[in-house]
Amino acid sequence: MSTANRDKQGDGQGPAQPTVVAVPIDEHGWVGPWGRAHRVALAKVQDGAVTAWEELEVGWDALHDTGSEAAHHARVARFVKQHGVQVVAAAHMGRDMQAMLERMHLRVSLGNSGDGHHAALVAGQGPATP
Repeated sequence: MSTANRDKQGDGQGPAQPTVVAVPIDEHGWVGPWGRAHRVALAKVQDGAVTAWEELEVGWDALHDTGSEAAHHARVARFVKQHGVQVVAAAHMGRDMQAMLERMHLRVSLGNSGDGHHAALVAGQGPATP
């Protein structure tokens, strides 16, 4: 097998698979907070590039206070499972939310700001799980 066909770790298991990164964004594509996001972008990051980008209206801003914290966390957990998310890159999130995502073996990257594409690219280049 040629080096070009090996994954980044060089273990010979084939090309590296894309990392799915979820980024809460505003209407301009700027990174925002996670738990009260209105829109979340799903980015696939592979070989140092964002190879796919999809924006979904999640409405967590309106739904956040309509039930218990547990119900909100369950809503978010369903979303990340449904979309195969491996990394969340956000400006900030609550400690309980972060703990829940990490228990689900997602990597959480906080303190992001600016362009969502850039945040996804940077966060997606690290290991997919903590």
